[in-house]
Amino acid sequence: MIKEQLPTLIEKGNIRFDVPLAPYTSFKIGGPAEVFCQPQNIEELIDILKVAISFNIPYFILGNGSNLLISDKGVDGIVIQTSALNQLKHEENFIEAYCGVTLKALCYFAKEEGLSGLEFASGIPGTVGGAVFMNAGAYGSEIKDVLLSSDYLEPNLDSLNSLNPIKHLNANEHNFAYRRSIFQEKNLIHIKSVFQLQPEDPNIITERMRSFEEKRKEKQPLDLPSAGSVFKRPEGFYTGKLIEQCGLRGYQIGKAAISEKHCGFIVNLGGATAADVLALIKYVQETVYDRFGVKLETEIRFLGKE
Repeated sequence: MIKEQLPTLIEKGNIRFDVPLAPYTSFKIGGPAEVFCQPQNIEELIDILKVAISFNIPYFILGNGSNLLISDKGVDGIVIQTSALNQLKHEENFIEAYCGVTLKALCYFAKEEGLSGLEFASGIPGTVGGAVFMNAGAYGSEIKDVLLSSDYLEPNLDSLNSLNPIKHLNANEHNFAYRRSIFQEKNLIHIKSVFQLQPEDPNIITERMRSFEEKRKEKQPLDLPSAGSVFKRPEGFYTGKLIEQCGLRGYQIGKAAISEKHCGFIVNLGGATAADVLALIKYVQETVYDRFGVKLETEIRFLGKE
């Protein structure tokens, strides 16, 4: 249906078929997308969504692929990758950032503009869309602490075909919680957000960012592909410590391993498959539950064919 409905986007190369997804994820794991789209603007995004919904084709919005495990068998339907939707704008103490902007780019843009508040996010390997979707956080701060508003699309034809398909949310309408937001609850599609920041000397911001980034390098396995923290933190416990106390530091299935540096991470030693990672996740969950009675829930998302 895509070939018949969106021939212009195919001719421009914004839609391709059977595209391997491993290069588009931080884990470097994953089979091909049946259809792979890179819309260059919101109008193209809306056109793609209309076709997907009209013909009941499953779709997935992919940012930087940093909190994601993709099936070795690939993904049916349409994967919509947002890297081209990367506009940034500064006005007074506010920065407007579109969904495909990486957090690193956003943080460095804020620093150059002399605006503070996003330093905690400078080392998080995601996009603005993913960060708002997951209420990303680090070092005691979360996206909700600096977010003023967001624009979004509702994934239904009545809304997408309306004169004003782009809807608006104020900060208190995001239903933010730990790694949760209204975007997950209602399957909304993030377009852009506005962040309210504070004026600060760029040199001071730089030092603060450097401090956070050094802590991250010291404690996290940034030298190997991973999807970030695999498990949510259970109340009253530290996930990495639970896994370490089970003697699982460095434990390996196939080419997937518990990081030697931080037991809350699973790393790709080179050639790991999604099956390796899933087997390792299951083993860790069972081992931790058997020893401590604690159920570890995954933070990373799984996408694709079982």
